[in-house]
Amino acid sequence: MHLFPRLRRIRQLALCAALVGLTSAAIAVPETQFQSAFQQFLQASAGDSAAIEHAAEAFSGLVKSEPSNPVVLAYAGAATAMKATTTWLPWKKMGFAEDGLAQLDKALSLLNTAHEAPVQNGTPGVLEVKFVAANTFLAVPDFMHRQERGTKLLGEVLGSPLLASAPLAFKGSVWLKAANEASKAQKPTEARRYLDLIVQQQAPQAAQAQALLKGMAQ
Repeated sequence: MHLFPRLRRIRQLALCAALVGLTSAAIAVPETQFQSAFQQFLQASAGDSAAIEHAAEAFSGLVKSEPSNPVVLAYAGAATAMKATTTWLPWKKMGFAEDGLAQLDKALSLLNTAHEAPVQNGTPGVLEVKFVAANTFLAVPDFMHRQERGTKLLGEVLGSPLLASAPLAFKGSVWLKAANEASKAQKPTEARRYLDLIVQQQAPQAAQAQALLKGMAQ
């Protein structure tokens, strides 16, 4: 007679445990620590080779403190992949690239509905992870066969209704990447559309977008 109440109680406990696990997956690392690593990453992305190692180390440390955070894992993977540009040794290049791509694949696999909420940077985690992965996949050599998936991920970010709630700086980065990819694909009308959007919305990338639009008009 007491079996069914006990079963109900077990199911309730299991559900609570699942919800706790789902919530903890979206827990962010302290924003001050994240921003310190993030600034190093931005410098590395802008071409500062000295910052690449610092960014990789910083995000690897954050992964150790919060291994279930897919955002920091994605940045760790992207920074690790960038380390391939810091060596002339072919086996080291491949090692860094493959290690970084593996981390990005894992970050993508960790995504769930909890990450539709902001995780770091005030940005929906699912969008940030997909965008970081898309940038890296589109940057690695063709023989690594990541271009198609990178294009798909970028399209998912652009088409997501969550993008409207993302910070303007993030949206500007997404639109700028989309414009650059459209230009590579010889789709000038599409590229101009994204660049115009950056200017109209007065995103931080507006000056860069205006310069690209001016170049396209010549």
